[in-house]
Amino acid sequence: MSDFRKSRPDATRADFEMEAVGLRWLGEAEGIRVPEVRGVGGDPGWITLERIGVGRLSDAGAEALGRGLAGMHALGAGAFGSLPPDAPDGVLRVGLAEIDLAESANWPALYAEQMLAPLARRAEEAGGLSAGDRRVVETVCERIDGLCGAAEPPARLHGDLWSGNVLAGTDGHAWLIDPAAYGGHREMDLAMLRLFGSPSERIFEAYEEAAPLAEGHKERVELCQLMPLLVHALIFGGSYGASAGAAARRYL
Repeated sequence: MSDFRKSRPDATRADFEMEAVGLRWLGEAEGIRVPEVRGVGGDPGWITLERIGVGRLSDAGAEALGRGLAGMHALGAGAFGSLPPDAPDGVLRVGLAEIDLAESANWPALYAEQMLAPLARRAEEAGGLSAGDRRVVETVCERIDGLCGAAEPPARLHGDLWSGNVLAGTDGHAWLIDPAAYGGHREMDLAMLRLFGSPSERIFEAYEEAAPLAEGHKERVELCQLMPLLVHALIFGGSYGASAGAAARRYL
């Protein structure tokens, strides 16, 4: 099977170098499969990856993914906001959105100050978020310390774990693709996996069996989904801004 190469006209080499180091970092976890990186280049940026034959996620594959994600998260990161080793810069790339990250020991502060508030401002400036919804997000940021639950160590996150980035192989087991990897709170990945339709509920059951989540995690799902919703509001506009506002209002 031939390799798979992807690029886009506005991409830089650093865009795909970040993808490459993220794949390698996540692939260190037992039970997590990522495509092998064959090469990275630039002008415009490109990456060549092992091509994966596509199938359907089996029950056994969903269970293995849940346990694999628990193990991947447990491998941890140097700090909240840390990027994979050999990252080309300090920029987290989530889809086409770029977020400048500085490492922190405080997850709620990082989430509010480096992700939610800047994304809300940028989304409003781009016309994807109303001024009222931006103010609601900012109010949530002011209250963030009481919303994020018990403190946990930094987890090794995929960072963009929607169902489209879980690719089932021909054997029914999952491969993770297109990461935006960083050190963050593990509930972020799981909430993202629910945002646009989960591949299987068995993933979450197996995760909980391997690494139970903290009390109140179900109440924090939409809080964790607020970041990707703001990313979508920034990039695509449309109804994503209103969805972000609705998620934020849940925490007023």
